[in-house]
Amino acid sequence: MIDLRLLREDPDTVRASQTARGEPVEAVDALLRADVARREAVQRFEALRAEQKQLSKRLPKVSGAEKAELIERTRDLAARVKEAEAAAAVAERELRAAHLAVPNVVEEGAPAGGEDDYRVIRQVGEPPELERPRDHVELGELLGAIDVERGAKVSGSRFYFLTGQGALLQMAVLQLAMAQAVAHGFTPVVPPVLVKPEAMEGTGFLGAHASEVYRLEADDLYLVGTSEVPLAAYHSGEILDLARPLRYAGWSTCFRREAGSHGKDVRGIFRVHQFDKVEMFVFCRPEEAHEEHLRLLAWEEELLSLLELPYRVIDVAAGDLGTSAARKYDCEAWIPSQGRYREVTSTSNCTTYQARRLNVRYRDEDGRTRIAATLNGTAATTRWIIPLLENHQQPDGSVRVPRALQPYLGRDLLKPVR
Repeated sequence: MIDLRLLREDPDTVRASQTARGEPVEAVDALLRADVARREAVQRFEALRAEQKQLSKRLPKVSGAEKAELIERTRDLAARVKEAEAAAAVAERELRAAHLAVPNVVEEGAPAGGEDDYRVIRQVGEPPELERPRDHVELGELLGAIDVERGAKVSGSRFYFLTGQGALLQMAVLQLAMAQAVAHGFTPVVPPVLVKPEAMEGTGFLGAHASEVYRLEADDLYLVGTSEVPLAAYHSGEILDLARPLRYAGWSTCFRREAGSHGKDVRGIFRVHQFDKVEMFVFCRPEEAHEEHLRLLAWEEELLSLLELPYRVIDVAAGDLGTSAARKYDCEAWIPSQGRYREVTSTSNCTTYQARRLNVRYRDEDGRTRIAATLNGTAATTRWIIPLLENHQQPDGSVRVPRALQPYLGRDLLKPVR
């Protein structure tokens, strides 16, 4: 949730953020009204409650007609206090609903617009010159690494098996990503992949993205689409020591319904319902979040360079940020079979938006509690198999293994098995 103090002091900034996102400005005005209504309702309840306490103190000190009158006033006041308390509770619920409806305030400098309005920041590496590049599905079949046909037979569309060299390749990539994260001071974590509704809502995935989430109705639990969710909720309700940022690297299987993506990326393993990922997650002080965001991006780029992949970095437009992010950078690797760059990592600065929902705080130098900031960034995922196979393919169908990956894979070449 956004900071209500910012809303009260500078509502135009929040309105401008909504405009940049392509979201209704009316939601800001609705939140302002709900904020005022809740404060007025609480003030009325507190005033009546204070009056009730004063009358209760006077009762033992009076007698006779005066006492009878006070008793009658107390009864009348008790009913009014009960009514005011109920009204304050309703106003609180209405404020929360209005609060949840407003996404994070976009960071200054992020491009306005939608999915196609991103800004290219830089391009690194040269795409390989391949006369007739095979795509990752064909390469995966030659290598005995990817089996989408049996994945569909067993589980349906957008499922797959990684077999033999494919399974080893994924484990090697994720092990390299985790090793790099640990080298940079991250604490490795294997989190639960089933979470309670408050964890999913707290990270902002039950609003506009609710259709993407798998829910187990019998248990009222959700399958996570990223370990960002359990990592964000890990310190919910706690007061942290943030003298230095707390950095975690979560290794988990992730699940996404991919609702609304019918007809998009149906071939292969680019857009699937289940995949594995190492996710970086950070808690820090709000004033440190901007620089921490750039560090996460640098670590993502370091991994791409280690795997010798041509890529570009884009500054994602406001309308494509998602509910929680104030700024997001994507790294897109070159996919030879498609002749274009496609997203393989993403890093978001969520400022205090998630931590406010999850009540994650820290103490400042004066001992006062403040809301922490949260950030996340992809280290590596199953999707990385695609650019690795395609960019490093050889004419005979074999695939060269980048030097940094060889210790984790135990070979320098993936050879066709058929």
